Amino acid sequence: MKLAAERPDPIPCYAEMGSTNPLFILPGAMRERSAQIAQGLQTSFTMGAGQFCTKPGVVFVPQSHKAEFIQTLQNGVEGLAQHVMLPPNIASRFNRAIERRCYDAQAQLVAGKPDPAKPEAARASTTVFGISLPDFLVNPDLGEEVFGPTTLLVYYGAEKDLLAAAQQLHGHLTATLQGTEQDLANARELIRVLETKVGRILFNGYPTGVEVNHAIVHGGPFPATSDGRSTSVGTQAILRFVRPICYQNFPDVALPAELQRANPLGIMRLVNGTLNRN
Repeated sequence: MKLAAERPDPIPCYAEMGSTNPLFILPGAMRERSAQIAQGLQTSFTMGAGQFCTKPGVVFVPQSHKAEFIQTLQNGVEGLAQHVMLPPNIASRFNRAIERRCYDAQAQLVAGKPDPAKPEAARASTTVFGISLPDFLVNPDLGEEVFGPTTLLVYYGAEKDLLAAAQQLHGHLTATLQGTEQDLANARELIRVLETKVGRILFNGYPTGVEVNHAIVHGGPFPATSDGRSTSVGTQAILRFVRPICYQNFPDVALPAELQRANPLGIMRLVNGTLNRN
């Protein structure tokens, strides 16, 4: 960002710089379908060897009714072979991060077994760690992205405790809510906080994978991206490549064809706030 701003002719800098994509499991959903959520979560955080910018890397789990969820996750992870990652240096950085997390012992290993391969092999094992919400709040470094097949479970008690967690978040690409309709009604204040923290909020889905459409927002507040006012995917991404300019009091003969009153190109235009081809 600094280099782009210091050019003789400065240019905008659009960069994705890291996102943990918090996922919140609300109590009603945990009571009704804990095993199903665990299976979906495992698929999501291991997709592409965990190398998606939208991978759910922190998962807030209610203390109640979590036993089946944990057991399903453990069984699923134990059945996975090592992942082949991108270049060996990415696998090496991932394995060092997992070793450091095990050594620091701030979070406990819940599933998987760190088994670093030879550095040149570009392989990595799936791991899941767990920590209580109070301990997570005093160890904010655990909220940083670990690029690879791992995720962190954060155990909370009351739903109101999630507000403190959400308020401590920095910018992310996505946030996900797994819940019932009643959970969603109870989470209004949480959603208001998340609106200030992410570019895309999902309900009963998983953030990995980004559909190219008119509504998608693939971006988020700093430091998830360098500029959270735009999207890098979808039709609105074109706005990154344009600069608005106003022609005031110009006669038609001096205007581009796209702006002439008769609309000679027959294109859709916004005229006095109304879209039309007139």
